[in-house]
Amino acid sequence: MYKDELIQLHQFLVYVLKYLDDEYEVKDECKEYLCLHISPHHIHRTKAEHKHAIFVLSSAISEIIANNNGGSSSNISNGLAELVKRSKKELLKFQDENSLKYQKEKVKL
Repeated sequence: MYKDELIQLHQFLVYVLKYLDDEYEVKDECKEYLCLHISPHHIHRTKAEHKHAIFVLSSAISEIIANNNGGSSSNISNGLAELVKRSKKELLKFQDENSLKYQKEKVKL
């Protein structure tokens, strides 16, 4: 998926979260997403950061739905939590690679 498509998906999920916020109390479930300090408007952020935010946001949305739907969606919520872990590892790996690249360029100067 291209970065602009990820940003559009990110924006859609924010709209879903806002809709759910009108219906239910969602502050506790979306704390992890809010702590990322990334929104769809942050187009300068990397593709990996938006991807991670999407997984975190999707996980929060599925948790809200599961909590307010009798827990019938808990399998989806658990699967998305696993994707959040994987994307976090991918994001950290990407950041480490970029910092090493930056350090090598700095040494050359």
